[in-house]
Amino acid sequence: MNEKEIVQGCLNGNERDFKTFYGHYYGKMLNACVRYAKDKEEAKDIVQEGFVRVFKNLHQFDFQGSLEGWVRRVMVNTAINHYRKYMKDIVNYMEDERVVNMEKHEEDNHEPAETISSDQILAMVQNLTPVYRTVFNLSVMEGYSHKEISEALGITESTSRSNLAKARIKLQEMVNKHSLKLNTHEAHGK
Repeated sequence: MNEKEIVQGCLNGNERDFKTFYGHYYGKMLNACVRYAKDKEEAKDIVQEGFVRVFKNLHQFDFQGSLEGWVRRVMVNTAINHYRKYMKDIVNYMEDERVVNMEKHEEDNHEPAETISSDQILAMVQNLTPVYRTVFNLSVMEGYSHKEISEALGITESTSRSNLAKARIKLQEMVNKHSLKLNTHEAHGK
């Protein structure tokens, strides 16, 4: 795929170039967005909205960096905006909750089962609340700082840190529960 020709074709309204561009990036962007969504259907909605934004703003891409990186950034921002629609009530609720001491929970943690697949881990992340899932993905998967997360989501840095700690605790609990189920099945020969 010659990126410059495809982008220029898209800018000129060439339907074949739109299809080529979309087909080239759709799978990668769906994989990126599924981490932010509660399920694959919601992720598909985010990707569709993201591509609308990509094509609307494609004239701004100047080929100074990676086209894929630029498209991914648009998708992540679309996921953040999607999340913001539901955020206000959730943030108010989360700020009222007491902060859990991460170290206390780390003492009780068990080693995760070696048999947890990436699909199972993704399912666990998807089972987090929207606020935990979004902060976790922005921090762990995208490498955003708490300052960047707070600015992107309109929350305080301390709320971002608290939500990340809580997300990690919830994920660890899910991994432990999964490991316990595996150990129970192995003990009973199932």
